[in-house]
Amino acid sequence: MSRLGNLGARLYRGEVGYDFVGKRKLWYGISILITITAIVGLAVRGLNMGIEFSGGAVFTTPHSKVSATDARHAAEEAASGHTVVVQELGRGGLRIQISEVDTKEAAPVQEKLAKELGVKANKIDTQLVGPSWGEQIAGKAWQGLAIFMVLVVIYLAIAFEWRMALAALIALIHDLTITVGVYALVGFEVTPGTVIGLLTILGYSLYDTVVVFDGLKEASKDLTKQTRFTYSEIANRSLNSTLVRSINTTIVALLPVGALLFIGGGLLGAGMLNDISLSLFVGLAAGAYSSIFIATPLVADLKERDPQMKALAKRVRAKRAAAAKAEAGTAPAGEDDEPDLEDAAAATGVVVQRRQAATRNRGRGRPSGKRR
Repeated sequence: MSRLGNLGARLYRGEVGYDFVGKRKLWYGISILITITAIVGLAVRGLNMGIEFSGGAVFTTPHSKVSATDARHAAEEAASGHTVVVQELGRGGLRIQISEVDTKEAAPVQEKLAKELGVKANKIDTQLVGPSWGEQIAGKAWQGLAIFMVLVVIYLAIAFEWRMALAALIALIHDLTITVGVYALVGFEVTPGTVIGLLTILGYSLYDTVVVFDGLKEASKDLTKQTRFTYSEIANRSLNSTLVRSINTTIVALLPVGALLFIGGGLLGAGMLNDISLSLFVGLAAGAYSSIFIATPLVADLKERDPQMKALAKRVRAKRAAAAKAEAGTAPAGEDDEPDLEDAAAATGVVVQRRQAATRNRGRGRPSGKRR
């Protein structure tokens, strides 16, 4: 068995473990700091909304010797005052996005681009996206997200309990906030692919959280009938038992997404992959973090407020204190040492007397006429 597999088996059996739940205040502080940074980035820089949401025109050119940088400068001159995004396509083509360009402005811009890029105007494919259509898409996305959240809360409240449903909802909002904040800080364009990526990572984060909650539900059955562990300790043991599985699943999921983001979008220049790969990469990492460091500690925090769990924790502490007191009493000191010394002296005297008697008996049984 590999070292990681051996560690996973020991974590599952409870032989080793890390106190995630006990250090929950530290994880809460880190999450609050990251969330504040994301919100500040979103408020200061805002999101770079694609033309699918803001409206505009997309010009797709055939093979051209003009670089993407020169094409961006040419597009900015052709459509002064509008945001321009240029992406390289296969076979030397270019995809030029110009925001907030209407039908009347599209034709003159197309003519200028054809002149600057050295291609025929009829070879440039033009697509127009109205702002009303973008608003409709954005509204549908928010509506779908809200329905998803409501269904998640209802399912978890039925399958587990309301505390777990609340913790999972907070973890999902935590993941969404971080992902959106990273988009604002990096400046990547927000497209329908980004929305798809966000919904995908929410499902993945929820799956990881449900796996931990299911183990916690099984481990906490009839918990109040014993006095060995508190609810927080059981929650921490359940979390440690699924820790290696969560890490392995996250790494396996991040490898292909990282290849899309860093190799496909970065090295190879396929910028169209960035919108979905960045949301997946950040969301998967944030989801794994929230499942381990936020969701389960938060459930334990909420559960420990229950009167039954408070009484259980009190009984556990009392039993441990009694056990510690009894263990300390097994090593007597002070006055208790004196009887032990007296008993030892008496036992020593008995042994000496027995040895003296045995010596006298041997002397009497020896013949008197023989001497050495």
